[in-house]
Amino acid sequence: MKSVTINMGENTGNYRWRVVAFLFFATTINYVDRQILGVLAPFLQAELKWSETDYSLIVTAFQAAYAVGLISMGTLLDKIGTKTGYIIAMITWSAAAMFHSVCRGFISFGIMRFFLGIGQSANFPAAVKTVAEWFPKKERALATGWFNTGSNVGAIITPLIVPAIAYKWNWKAAFIATGMLGFIWLIFWWVYYKKPEKSKVISDSEKRYILSDDEDEKSEKITWGEILKYRQTLGICLARFFTDPVWWFFLFWLAKFLNSRFGIDLKNIGLPLVIIYLISIFGSIAGGWISSYLIRKGVSPVKARQNTIFIMALLVVPIFFASLTGHVRVAIGLISMATFAHQGFAANIFTIVSDIYPKNAVGSMVGLSGFAGAIGGFLFAPMVGLILQLTGNYYIIFAIAASAYLLCWLSLKIFVPDKTISSKLQAKH
Repeated sequence: MKSVTINMGENTGNYRWRVVAFLFFATTINYVDRQILGVLAPFLQAELKWSETDYSLIVTAFQAAYAVGLISMGTLLDKIGTKTGYIIAMITWSAAAMFHSVCRGFISFGIMRFFLGIGQSANFPAAVKTVAEWFPKKERALATGWFNTGSNVGAIITPLIVPAIAYKWNWKAAFIATGMLGFIWLIFWWVYYKKPEKSKVISDSEKRYILSDDEDEKSEKITWGEILKYRQTLGICLARFFTDPVWWFFLFWLAKFLNSRFGIDLKNIGLPLVIIYLISIFGSIAGGWISSYLIRKGVSPVKARQNTIFIMALLVVPIFFASLTGHVRVAIGLISMATFAHQGFAANIFTIVSDIYPKNAVGSMVGLSGFAGAIGGFLFAPMVGLILQLTGNYYIIFAIAASAYLLCWLSLKIFVPDKTISSKLQAKH
């Protein structure tokens, strides 16, 4: 029976991969709308007379909304479905993105960032749920990997297109143009997307293949209350709490740092940011390869993930010197190494969840740990603003970033032993 299913997968057609293309473009747009503020920040701060704390409060508003959304969107999507959920989310965040163009003070920017965060928090839960609807289990990791590359593509193209639009017209036009991308995507999603059971454009064999795991996946959902009883949950949540704020810092403050430290203006910011985020893509590949190599050598999966995360943590430590060097190329190199390491870390922190939790708890655990990371970002953003307001330099911030991943690794060593809790949780269901 197993061989029949494999053959079906090889001969069923590829319409499901067109659905992945929808998710890829949605994720790309998500990151473009998210990162545009970070790219324009030095220019906006000078024109609108924001203080460092003003800017940090704008960032905090987004992260507060994103945290609230992460903890609630999964349940909402289960009720209204992915098609309707994506429509509501895309309208919310695209409209908020465009309305940045009419904002003047940091309060109005903060309100728009809040609505942006609420809408954008649905993207990854909706995309993961869509993959689960359209792919059998054995193809989901690959499908997820493909749509998630949109986050890197978005981070790369934003510093290329946004300064060009801002210089050709103005910063308001940049927000309007990028916000419109979501509404264009909505037209295609509305017209072409249906769940596989209702689709008339896929073959019967592809439909059977897509739905082949349905009977295996009707296990009862495991609640957060049950998950929270295990110390592994604390360890993984702490790991995200320590490290996610560093990634948020990269997204929202790198352009400001390069501007204040090296005088890189809006016209020239594109290339440094493209280099940094392009190199980070390879970190995800390297992180996955290293842990897979260790497993092939006989290391247990959990230990392999921890060892890989330790290697990545060491690669982040030198980022402290980016705040001290007077050479822009050295600083970009150190920051690139840190973003490379973060993506290598991310590839393993997500995988370690599936290593130790049963399948019907993985989604809840990813959401819970993402919420912990968002809370970390929510607390870190005003701290960054206060530090910059009081000191005028980035030394302390880069010192925190340099040590965060070692704290992450330590929390995993203490709270995540080399064993699974799948059997214990699954036995209750």
